[in-house]
Amino acid sequence: MALPALSLVLGGAASGKSAYAEGLVRGAPGARVYLATAEGFDEEMRAKIAAHRAARASDGWRTVEAPLDLAGALAGAGAGDIVLLDCATLWLSNVMLAGRDWRAEAAGLIAALAACPARVVVVSNETGQGVVPENKLAREFRAAQGQLNQQLAAEAGFVAVVMAGLPLILKGTAP
Repeated sequence: MALPALSLVLGGAASGKSAYAEGLVRGAPGARVYLATAEGFDEEMRAKIAAHRAARASDGWRTVEAPLDLAGALAGAGAGDIVLLDCATLWLSNVMLAGRDWRAEAAGLIAALAACPARVVVVSNETGQGVVPENKLAREFRAAQGQLNQQLAAEAGFVAVVMAGLPLILKGTAP
């Protein structure tokens, strides 16, 4: 079974979701494009980004850095591409910290995904299974992430959640 136009892979931090999503993309035909949303605000994150970038470069990925403009990056994808967007959680955090209207930005992302001629696999964190955050911004972020994940899942033809490296299929059929 081929990947649908949009797939969503959810999971907690260090759950194996990115590795699973990368496997989905590697198993599909097409030129691999990695939409990276992380920003290197400290040395540890800069080193992590550099290591990931180097690993992808040696594996035939084209990397597009898109910490805020995912709609623009998706518009540049071709029909023969297979896109891994990793991750919607960092993108949403970037949007909120930049003071942008996350609801409008999320609507733009959903529209861009629908218009994208490439198949897209989106990675996103499931943030609603932990304790209630103690501060207002964290609670707002958790609620926004939950709403974004629900919107992505509604549009996706395939949805999986990964825990301890094991995928559980929530919607569709595993390719």
